[in-house]
Amino acid sequence: MSENGSAITIAVDTWPLLSKFRNTGIYVYAKNLLSHFRELAAEDSVQVRPLISHAVANDANQFGPSSRFSPYDTNLLRIGRVWRYGGACLSAANSKADLLFCPSGTTLPFGFTPVVATIHDVTPVVFPSFPKRLARGLRFAFANTARFSRAIITDSLCSKRDLINAFGLKESSVHVIYLGCDEMVFNGEPADQDSARVLLSKLGIRKPFLLHHGTIQPRKNLKRLIEAYRLALSRNRNLDCDLVLAGDLGWQYEETMTAAKATDGLGRIIFTGPISDPDLSLLLKTATATVIPSLYEGFCLPLLESMACGTPTICSDSSCLPEISGGVLRYFSALSIDEMATCIDQVLEDSSLRQDLAAKGKERASFFSWRRCAEETFSVLKMTAAH
Repeated sequence: MSENGSAITIAVDTWPLLSKFRNTGIYVYAKNLLSHFRELAAEDSVQVRPLISHAVANDANQFGPSSRFSPYDTNLLRIGRVWRYGGACLSAANSKADLLFCPSGTTLPFGFTPVVATIHDVTPVVFPSFPKRLARGLRFAFANTARFSRAIITDSLCSKRDLINAFGLKESSVHVIYLGCDEMVFNGEPADQDSARVLLSKLGIRKPFLLHHGTIQPRKNLKRLIEAYRLALSRNRNLDCDLVLAGDLGWQYEETMTAAKATDGLGRIIFTGPISDPDLSLLLKTATATVIPSLYEGFCLPLLESMACGTPTICSDSSCLPEISGGVLRYFSALSIDEMATCIDQVLEDSSLRQDLAAKGKERASFFSWRRCAEETFSVLKMTAAH
């Protein structure tokens, strides 16, 4: 209950649900939480108040009112800079909310309404691979969000440690809540073979293939993956597979593209561009294996999606990847092309290893769900609002 004895009202910042963010992990996170908050509000005494604007292309507009779920229309959402630097907090106050939940760490806490924010990771601090201006802006936003929020939610124990070290936070103020993935799309059900054939033909994939999916950017370590793939093929001429890189071109991707186009390299590298979740699920279920060579991750949804589909998965031992995968996969140093190549060779040559990785990955993935993520987040929000 709020201080005046009425039901607690939680406002939700829907900035991450702008249509321009649809291919990002923060969009997926915010949309799944809002969907489950709508269900949880109907089962609880808490009022949920998404801050929306019908004047902008924001997918939060898809969520109509229901029991204890009342969208609040505000024109301030139309102006990004105004929204992030006080507009969200002012709108929360005008909506008579007891607390504002920000699903990203880019809204500056301002005013008298307490804020709980999710900072998914501290990539701009520990691995600043963004363009310089964007990295500076994110560091500023995260530092102020961490300093002025009533509580912080993050995606892994690894990110919690990094947040505490980067911003001097109290351990008790940072809550680890794992993400989920869409079980209706990413699951162990066999792929529809006709649909898979159509998709592979469309993408020009004619051989068994290794898969990586995610935005093409420096943190994903794809130049080393390309070099490791080619090294594995050069060492073992029995290997005959493509390397498929699925996802948007992000930033500073030129090095990856140059490595892929090298004419003296073995193998074939296929860039699919952006791909829908149903098609991605088909790719995962038809891949020989997935490789996640990331230098740094806060959670890594692609890792979870791969394991949930039962795709044999190998990954680097960096940041949170062993934590999220539960130590059940095959690991290599993200900086060692030789180790990565050896791991690739092993998973391609050993069918029993692939079966073991697939089974253990699926079992581990079953631990994660968006419903659990929403319930645990809702619990933190209620607890914080009540104090």
